[in-house]
Amino acid sequence: MPRNRLRMDLQLFSGEKTEKATPKKRQESRDKGQVAKSAEIPSSLILLACICCLLMLGPFLQKQLLSLFSDTFLHRLNMDVTDQNILGLFSQYAIQMLIFLAPIFIIVVIVAFASYYVQIGWLFTFKPIQPKFEKLNPLKGAKNIFGMRSIIEFLKSSLKLVSVALIVFTTLWSERERLLELAHLPVQDIFGFVSSLAVRMGIFVAALLFILAIGDFLYQRHEYEKNLKMSKQDIKDEYKNTEGDPLIKAKIKERQRRMAFMRMMQEVPKADVVITNPTHFAVALKYDASKMDAPTVIAKGQDYLALRIREIAKQNEVITMENKPLARALFERTEVGQSVPGDLFQAVAEVLAYVYRLKGRR
Repeated sequence: MPRNRLRMDLQLFSGEKTEKATPKKRQESRDKGQVAKSAEIPSSLILLACICCLLMLGPFLQKQLLSLFSDTFLHRLNMDVTDQNILGLFSQYAIQMLIFLAPIFIIVVIVAFASYYVQIGWLFTFKPIQPKFEKLNPLKGAKNIFGMRSIIEFLKSSLKLVSVALIVFTTLWSERERLLELAHLPVQDIFGFVSSLAVRMGIFVAALLFILAIGDFLYQRHEYEKNLKMSKQDIKDEYKNTEGDPLIKAKIKERQRRMAFMRMMQEVPKADVVITNPTHFAVALKYDASKMDAPTVIAKGQDYLALRIREIAKQNEVITMENKPLARALFERTEVGQSVPGDLFQAVAEVLAYVYRLKGRR
């Protein structure tokens, strides 16, 4: 135990970040745009989505592309070259290009948004793109270039490059005999073979990049959690800033208790009766038929407070009565300012009746 205590003290003194981040720290980091995400996942999914789009919309895209190129040779060779004709030609081709590329653009936007949403949820902030002059520091820039993170990024890029090159090489090597026969095939068969080969390589590359992207996401998440860790002193400082200094809060509560005690003691002279235990409990009751539905507890206390209530009652000639079970029941079941519980009405009424008879004799 002493050794563990010494280790905790050393961690607190050294400021070592060993604790998980608090929800407040996580929310502040998220508001700044600092979240665990991988840019490799959207890029690999976009590549895969584009290839699937080409497979599904192949006939449509082929028709649009042939229409775009054939129009020039069939209808535009004898066209008069004027400003108006050229502008009309380019506007028509621009519309056809938009129609040609619109499905791919829509799919790319949807896949990119969905991949980021799955990783980090909904987040919209301009803080990451705000200009920071500290980024212009050459020493810090050199540290980032030759830092561990840059080395890891270089290794990831190298791994992707080698993996893609390996896939391309193995795919082409498996079709080496077919490639040598392309010189004897018609142009249409050549285009068909090349397109199918390119699609197959694209699917393999996209699938491999997606697998590497998952590993990159796990790494980014690990680094994010590591950078987000806090020291014990950081947690204490955050608690002080959020909840307030415990010493100050204790002083405020002590002052509030003292003020409540003074207000309660000021109400004791107005009581009709003080019921005691006789030494451990004291409960002061007051009843005004014109203002109250039932007798009300205006002060109560235990031990020292009970003694003070009895002293003030004696100084102000308030009648004190000893009733052990009633005093304990009122002390445990009521708070200052509350009415007497219904099942205690009979006992309290007998006490008040006796008190009123004594006051009448006086």
